Amino acid sequence: MNCAEFRKRGAEMVEYICKYLETLENRRVVPSIEPGYLKELIPDEAPMYPEPWEAVMDDVERKIMPGMTHWNHPHFHAYFPSGNSFPSILADMLGDAIGVIGFSWAAGPSLTELEGIVMDWLGKALGLPSFFLGQVPGSKGGGVLQGSASDCVLVVMLAARTHAVRQLKKQYPDEDESHLLAKLMAYCSRESHSCVEKAAMISFVKLRILEPDSKSSLRGDTVARALKEDEKNGLIPFFISTTLGTTGSCAFDNLEEIGTVLQDYPEVWFHVDGAYGGSSFVCPEMRYLMKGIEYADSFNTNPNKWMLTSFDCSALWVRDRIRLTSALVVDPLYLKHGHSDTAIDLRHWGVPLSRRFRALKLWFVFRSYGITGIQAYIRRHCRLAKRFEQIILRDDRFEICNEVKMGLVCFRLKGSDKLNEKLLSNINASGKIHMVPASVNEQYVIRFCVNAENSTDDDIGELCFKYFIVIHSYCEFIMYSQNQSHNDKSIFGNFRQKSL
Repeated sequence: MNCAEFRKRGAEMVEYICKYLETLENRRVVPSIEPGYLKELIPDEAPMYPEPWEAVMDDVERKIMPGMTHWNHPHFHAYFPSGNSFPSILADMLGDAIGVIGFSWAAGPSLTELEGIVMDWLGKALGLPSFFLGQVPGSKGGGVLQGSASDCVLVVMLAARTHAVRQLKKQYPDEDESHLLAKLMAYCSRESHSCVEKAAMISFVKLRILEPDSKSSLRGDTVARALKEDEKNGLIPFFISTTLGTTGSCAFDNLEEIGTVLQDYPEVWFHVDGAYGGSSFVCPEMRYLMKGIEYADSFNTNPNKWMLTSFDCSALWVRDRIRLTSALVVDPLYLKHGHSDTAIDLRHWGVPLSRRFRALKLWFVFRSYGITGIQAYIRRHCRLAKRFEQIILRDDRFEICNEVKMGLVCFRLKGSDKLNEKLLSNINASGKIHMVPASVNEQYVIRFCVNAENSTDDDIGELCFKYFIVIHSYCEFIMYSQNQSHNDKSIFGNFRQKSL
């Protein structure tokens, strides 16, 4: 493909993307296929000779799209938003064309420097403490873009582990490192993302999972008890991961209480994961939820969730960049350059050597929307979630199971977990709406998250709710209800009568 054909096909692709997004609501949210469906449609081997472009695009629509779950569909309410916008798409297009691999300053000077600038832009927009900002005179901190929140948690845990072992070696120089490593203990809440557990597995450290309170918030007294117990048993606390906006119910750990406790444990690395909730702090009225952030050693949030920036783009800030980079430095001769002593080389800030020009799309989004545009987008999602909550509360057959502070509503039909599981199964089977479950206070709940960039009251409000009421009304519950408790049967009968 030469430039002339690229111009033609590029214009066609932009038109295809626009039509796809404009007509997305006419497609099923989730596909009606079985695992292995594509194997029957795609040849076993790559083509020996070039094929016409038209044939490729025809197969996109006939073979690929029927197997897609459409994350930007107005009725996709599962998980959290998959951040996307036209400026971000264009920035990725430009970054792919440039093709820079920014492992060092010399390999991509503008990539490295723009990343530092936009990380400070974002940190200031969120109201983070100045010690996290890399461009502030005298600051020892700084920010870096990782691929995901899982990457962020892993690299800070590795840094904390390295620092802890080095400090212990000073106290016990004759002790074998493997013995010291076996004594290290990390902590998180039961509501923390599973990536914390995976990071502990990779880091070969113990992880103690702590119980949150009735609102799914990890509290200071729980942390204090665990730290004291483990120290008494000869273990060494070294890392704790807390959450602002948990995956299950968008709950917020009490950073102020936990940070106060950790003042007596200065060697414990205090990480805050705000993968979803962190983006909301661009709105000043939401910042009360991160009270206590001044105690943190690191913080991450995902612009690729709730800031209109396409995956992958996860922002991580650290209080002390040397504590991070000293754990990850591998410096062969072939990667050195003339400015190694003065410039930042981002390969020391994460696991992979190679890195894409992620800062470009965040820069495009900031320039195209401005802080006020991003604030308006997040506020609209929060308002629509509250509207959905109000609709649920109008019907005494349902209950709300979380504090609705952002774009997530957890609800359930009053009755057994099996009843709610069947309800969600029937809703999702329609292909018209998609949600996922979670466990809140050991109950099965249904998560409804506002996801699409341009969601409206019609998408989120009465029409959407009535639609899955109708789905439930037409589901064949008679055989199912015969195996349920009397309470569930009563609910089902009342539900059918009122819905029809």
